[in-house]
Amino acid sequence: MKNKLAYALLMMLFAVASCSFTNKSFENDDKDKLLLDLITYVLEKGHYDPKNIDDDFSVEVFEDFINGLDPTKRYFLESDIKDFEQYKFQIDDQIKNTDITFFNAVYDRLMVRMKEAKGIYKEVLSAPFDYSAQESIDMDYEKQNFVSSRSDLKERWRKQLKYATLGNYDSKIKVDEKDNKKKINLKEAEKEARVDTEETLDEFFDFVSDLERKDWFVQYINTIVEEFDPHTFYFAPEEKEKFDTRMSGKFEGIGARLQKKQDGVKIVEIISGGPVWRDRQIEVGDEIIKVGQHGETPVSIVEMRLDDAIKLIKGAKGTVVDLTMRKVDGTTEVVSITRDVVEIEETFAKSANIIKGNEKFGIINLPQFYVSFDDYEGERNAASDVEKEVERLKEEGAEGLILDLRDNGGGSLKTVVEMAGLFIKNGPIVQVRSNDDQKEVHDDVDDRIQWDGPLVILVNELSASASEILAAAMQDYKRAVVIGSKQTFGKGTVQNVIPLDRIVRSNEHGDLGAIKLTTQKFYRINGGSTQLEGVKSDVVVPDKYSYIDLGERDQQNPLAWDKISPADYTPWDGHIDYESTVSNSNKRMAQNPQIKLIEENAKWLKEQQNETVVSLNYIDYKEDEAKSLEKSKYFKTLSAYDSKLTFESLKYEESLFTQDSVLRQKRQRWHEDLVKDVYVEEAVNVLEDLKNNSLKSGKLASVNKHTQKMKN
Repeated sequence: MKNKLAYALLMMLFAVASCSFTNKSFENDDKDKLLLDLITYVLEKGHYDPKNIDDDFSVEVFEDFINGLDPTKRYFLESDIKDFEQYKFQIDDQIKNTDITFFNAVYDRLMVRMKEAKGIYKEVLSAPFDYSAQESIDMDYEKQNFVSSRSDLKERWRKQLKYATLGNYDSKIKVDEKDNKKKINLKEAEKEARVDTEETLDEFFDFVSDLERKDWFVQYINTIVEEFDPHTFYFAPEEKEKFDTRMSGKFEGIGARLQKKQDGVKIVEIISGGPVWRDRQIEVGDEIIKVGQHGETPVSIVEMRLDDAIKLIKGAKGTVVDLTMRKVDGTTEVVSITRDVVEIEETFAKSANIIKGNEKFGIINLPQFYVSFDDYEGERNAASDVEKEVERLKEEGAEGLILDLRDNGGGSLKTVVEMAGLFIKNGPIVQVRSNDDQKEVHDDVDDRIQWDGPLVILVNELSASASEILAAAMQDYKRAVVIGSKQTFGKGTVQNVIPLDRIVRSNEHGDLGAIKLTTQKFYRINGGSTQLEGVKSDVVVPDKYSYIDLGERDQQNPLAWDKISPADYTPWDGHIDYESTVSNSNKRMAQNPQIKLIEENAKWLKEQQNETVVSLNYIDYKEDEAKSLEKSKYFKTLSAYDSKLTFESLKYEESLFTQDSVLRQKRQRWHEDLVKDVYVEEAVNVLEDLKNNSLKSGKLASVNKHTQKMKN
C-alpha cells in the first residue's frame, strides 16, 4: 500500500512525459515557438480538464495579458488597445500555429510606452503637490478604462504619484515634529517627499530595463497556462531551479510565502522559525509595497512581477532588507528584517501537553504534509512524525488529542492516507480521479489504530489540499470533530512538475524549464469534491480572515466542483457522541465574547479592504490614519486573551533544551500563543465532552501507553 500511490503518480507522469515520443515531434529553430508548441501540447494531453483553445479562450488571454502588463492602466492608451484588438479573436489560431505575432505587437508597444512613462513621471514630480486640495483617487483600477490621450495619462500618473508621495510627506513631517528644536518646513518636506518618490521610480525603471524579452515572453506563456486553472504554471529554467531549492527545504531569505496582488505583494504564509516569524512585526494579509536594501532608497514593487519582487526581498544570511508594509488594518510602516537561513525543520510536526486542572490533553501542530519521494522510508515524513508524536503523548498520559491543521497548505497525498490510518481501523481515505474518468480509492489497510481516543481537528481558510483530505475523511467517518472556519481553502486538485526537456527527442536551445500541471482531482469518501467548497467545519468559528478573499473560489479559472460515487465505508463506532458534542460547542462559541470581538475585527478588515477611494487631502489623510490607529489599538485586546490553560513540552524535548536554547525559545513562543488561542481552548472543551460522553456510554477509549510500538 505504501508504494501504491507513488507508483500510480509515476506511471501517470511517465505517460504524459513520453506521449510526445509516439505521435508528435517538436522541431523549431525559434525557442519561443518551441516552448509554445511544447506547453500547449502538454496542456492538451496531460491536463485534467483541458480547455478548448477557441475564440473565447483567445479573448481571455487577450484581456488577462494586457491587464497583467498594465494593471493600473498607466502605460497603454485607448488607441493601443484598439490596435491590439485585431488579435482578440486570433490568439487561439496563433497558438495552434506557434505564431507569436500578438505577443510581439504588445511587447513592442509596451517598450515604447514604458519609455514615455519615464518622461511623464519626471514631469509630474517636477511640480509641487497641493495637499490642501480636496481630491481623491480610486484604487479600483479594474473598473477604470484606459485613457485616450497623453494629457489624461499624465493626470492618472499625477494622482497615483501624489498618493504614493503622501505617505513620504507625512513621514517627513513626523520626523520634524519629533525634533523640537527644528521648525517644520512644509514646502521642504513636500519637495523631499517628491525626490524620494522619483528615486524609487528611477530604480524601478532601471530594474525593468534590465529585463530581457524572454522574461516578458514567460509572462505571456503563463497567461496562456493559467487559463486552465490557478495551479498550472510554467517555470522558466531559472525559476525551476529556485523551485527545486525551495522544495529542498532550505533557503536564505525572510521566511514568508508571498502572493502578487494588484497594489503590492501579500504575505500569505509566515514560515515558523524564520526571520519574519521571529520578528513578530509582520502578519498574514500584510502587503509589501516597497523593498529597500538596508540604508538604500526603497524600490516600489507595486507593478513588479512576483518573481522579480522576490529577488529584491531575498538575500544572503545576515543582510538586512527594509520592507514598506501596508498592514491589514490599513496603516503603513517600514519593517527591517535580517535575512537568515530558513530551515524546513520548523515546518515539521511538533506537539505539547495541555494541562487543565487534573486533566491532560495533547496537541500536534502540522504545518504541512512533508515527504521525501526519493527516500520515503529513510527520511522524515509527516505521517511517521505524527505517529511518533501521538505515541509520545500517549506515554505522557494524554486523554484527548488536537490535530492543528490551520494554515496547512497541503503536500504529499501519500502521507494523508497513512496518517488517517492512525485514527481508524481500516477503510478508504480518499478517492482520486484522472482525466480518463477512472477513479482510484486509496485505503488504509492496516488494522492497527494508533489513537482511538477523543480527537479534534482545527482548520481555517488557509487549510488546503492534503489537510482538507484528512479533515474530510475524519469528518465522514465521524471520527473527529472539525473546528474552524466556515470552510477550508477548497483546493481539490493534484499537480505534477514535468521537465519539458524529457518530451523532446533533441534540443539545441538549452534548458527548457518545466510545467507544473494539474493532472488529477481528489474526492472525499462520501463522493463530494473539496474543490471550491472545501471542508465545512462541524463547529464554525470566525477568524480575522473570514471575510477576506483567500480561497480557491477567489482564484482565477478554478476547476468546477463535482461529485462521484461514494466509497464503501462504515462510520466510526467508537466513543463519540458526535451530535450532542457539536451542539454544545456551537452554543459555547455563540456566547463567547472573544469570538464576538474576532467577528467584529474580521468585518472591519473587510470594510478596510473594500475602501478603494482614498482622499489625497493631507488633513483627511491624517484623520483616516488616526481612526485606523484607534481601531487597530481596540482590536489589539484580542492578543491579551488568556485561556488559563497550561502548555508544556514533552519530556524528550525538555532534554534537548539544554543543548538548544533556540528550540526552547521557539517552543516557549508557541506555548505563549496557544494560551491566547480561543480555538484551542474550545477544542479542549470538546475533548472533555467527548471524554465524558465516553464514560457515560461505557465506551472509554483505550489509550494505554504501551498498546502500540512506534515504527523504527
